[in-house]
Amino acid sequence: MVDAPSRPRGIALFGPGAGGDPGRYTTLTGALRAAGWDVLAPPAERFTPATVTTAQLRARVEALHAALAAHPGRDALPVVAVGHSIGGWAALCLAGARPCTRDGEEIPVIPEPRVSRLVVIAPPVGWFAAPGALADVTVPVAVHVGAADTVTPPSSTELLRAAPGPVTVTVHERVGHFDIAMTELPPGERPAAGLDHRAFLEGLAAAVVADLG
Repeated sequence: MVDAPSRPRGIALFGPGAGGDPGRYTTLTGALRAAGWDVLAPPAERFTPATVTTAQLRARVEALHAALAAHPGRDALPVVAVGHSIGGWAALCLAGARPCTRDGEEIPVIPEPRVSRLVVIAPPVGWFAAPGALADVTVPVAVHVGAADTVTPPSSTELLRAAPGPVTVTVHERVGHFDIAMTELPPGERPAAGLDHRAFLEGLAAAVVADLG
């Protein structure tokens, strides 16, 4: 989906989580559009982390490449990338991160040199544990993670500090893996008890806009 302001400040590539539906992130994508970004948020195939294939992972990166390639301002406007969960993984790949399978086999993904800044929310980073996997990530990376996230806990994001570029990590208290970014949560999921989810998302969205400069 594309929403182009009259005077766009740049292109924001957005990657959703494993559910693949960017329509569940309207607070975040709406704030980006309101701040003047052309938001490119291609839908993706839904998968489960336990059974995800290399082809499905690569498809997430390829979809963002394709969305950018189809944009008429791709060569004239600054490009940033934002993603939640596996969408954050894909954003890191665009910035030059080299993922590997559990068996140590590198997953071939193509970076996007126009990406100048990243915001990754609750990213799964185990694919980047190999030595040198983050050596080419030189752009600024802002990381947001929930203190109550049991899928991608705050401690896991420390791995990203191996990147040579500036990395900032913000831990949000009482927030879990889904309610940290999704306006519409997956079936059966509820915001953390006592969390004003709407107010939190609005605050997070403002922080993401600020992270992008």
